[in-house]
Order: sequence, then structure tokens, then C-alpha cells
Amino acid sequence: MKKKMIYITIILSVFISITSLKAQAGLGPEDVVRTGLSGWQFLKINGDAGQAGMAGAFTAAYTGSAQAIFGNPSGLAEVQNIDVAFNNVTWIADIQYTSVAVGYKMGSGVVGLSFASLSYGDMDETINSQVAGETRTEAVVTGNTFTAADNAVGVSYAKKVTDQLSVGGNYRIISETIEDYSVSNYSLDFGTTYYTGYKSLRLSMVARNFGPDVRLAGWDEDVQVEPVDIKMPVDYRVGLAMDFLDDGEGPHFMTVSCEGTHPNDGREKINLGVQYLYKDMLAIRAGYRANYDEEGLTFGFGVNVPLGGRTARVDYGYVDFGRLQSVSMISIGLSL
Repeated sequence: MKKKMIYITIILSVFISITSLKAQAGLGPEDVVRTGLSGWQFLKINGDAGQAGMAGAFTAAYTGSAQAIFGNPSGLAEVQNIDVAFNNVTWIADIQYTSVAVGYKMGSGVVGLSFASLSYGDMDETINSQVAGETRTEAVVTGNTFTAADNAVGVSYAKKVTDQLSVGGNYRIISETIEDYSVSNYSLDFGTTYYTGYKSLRLSMVARNFGPDVRLAGWDEDVQVEPVDIKMPVDYRVGLAMDFLDDGEGPHFMTVSCEGTHPNDGREKINLGVQYLYKDMLAIRAGYRANYDEEGLTFGFGVNVPLGGRTARVDYGYVDFGRLQSVSMISIGLSL
């Protein structure tokens, strides 16, 4: 009992510490509209198809694979040897998102490496041209094209502090580039997973995308607008997950997960997800994302294929974006 109280105290201490950091990150009162107050929006994208199929309710549900780096880094502590994950997403407006992660067990912990990239494709270049005989200007297509991209390279570490408590973190170098202009920054993620001791119930807490404000542009004499410092898209999450239909012998296994998120640039949201696993081979997933502007229902499926001591994973995820149509995700993984 005393040990459990120590674990709970540790988790609450992390919660209090992160809550104090939220104020520094610019999270204002509940009645203040925070939309559009941060940049680096690509950091919000989680390309894992499995997590997407469960509506993103992943902080307590997903452990044991390199995909945990993109959700709750403490889940990386469950990697047994080496795990590799690759994700590809056709995002809104044909924007392409690609990410890869590797987890490697080293001593009592697990080290991870990750890379994520968002490519906007080629876009037509336009310039402002003076209209003959008038004082106004108009946009003119030059015939040239330009591109833009966002990238993140990270290193992670996770460890089981006890049989019930895991902790983990990410450090990422991030950059945004448009044509010949670029800006860089860094971000920090922290996560914990705690098995409560009541059946399979676990509690998770995650703080993502902490980092300094950054100025994306300098003074432009033509525009005559003073640039402002852009905040990081800080995201604080608390999740619960529990397994059902698991009697240790039967082929059926179900996980139910719920998660609340508090971003510094939008309303609080709730993610609800469920996964049914048959014989540890076929997974069917569904979920619902509540209080989002467009997102709602999600679903997905996955197949685990044994390969002589190794396991290959293929997952598909679908997210309904309402008026923005839908997003499909494909993930491939390999546990060695």
C-alpha cells in the first residue's frame, strides 16, 4: 500500500509540474478563445494508423512499439528488443505526411529515434504586380513553383521505474521551410503510464510540444507589420485504458480507452476508442473524437503476421474530417 501511494505521489507531482508549465506555455482561462495562438501545427499530426483508428485515444492504450514515440513516449518502455515503425498519411489537400521510428532496448531502458516530415508539394508562385495606370496591385502567376515542408528529428528514452510505472520523454529538433526561408526550434514531450493494480486499468499523462517561442520572420519594409513570437502547440493529455474479454486462454481480447486533451490553442477535447483483437492477429478498431470542429468517427483494422520469432504489422486507419472529407493512414511495423 505504501509503495502504491509513492507511485501515485510521483504521478501527481508530474501533473502539478506540468500544470504550472501550462501557464508558461500560454494556456489562458477557459472562457478565452485560444484558436490560432500557436504555430508548428504539424506536430499535432500522429500518423500511426492504429492510433488513428481508435480516435487518437492512445496515451494509455498503446505500448510496446516504436509508435509510442508519437503518442506517449513512456509506452516505449515495453519494447522487448528492437521495434521499427513506418507511417504514411495522405493528409488534407493532398499534403503528404511520413514518419519513421525505431525503438531499441538498451540495458534497463529503451532508446528511440524518430523522423517526421510534412510535404506540401509544388505550389504556383505568384507576385504582386502594379496595375498599369492604377495605384493598386494584383497577384500574377510567374510560371515558377515553390514548395514547403516541416520536419522533426528526435531522440527518445523510456524506462520502467517499477512493474507498475513507466516514464519516457522525447527531444526533437524541428524546422519549417518555405522556398529559401526556414526557421528551427526544439520541442520536449513527457509521458507516464501507471498500472493501478485494479485488473488491467492503467492511467497515463502526457505533455507534448513544450519549447520556446520563436519568431518566424523579421521586419519587412514592404509589409510594415511587426512580426510576433509564435508559441509551441502545447498539448496536455490524461488517459485511461482497460482490457476486457481476456481470460488468459480465449482468442478474444478487447481494449477500451478514453482520453481528455487540453491544448493551448483550442477547446478541450475527448477521444474515445476501442480495439478488438482476435488471436493476437486480427485487430478491428473504432472511435469517436468529441468537441472537434470537423473530426468525428474513426475506424481501422490491422494484421499481425508471425515471422519466425519476429512479428510484422500492417495497419489501416480512417478519420472522417466532415466538410474536409476524410484522411487515410497506412502503417507498417516490425518487432525483432
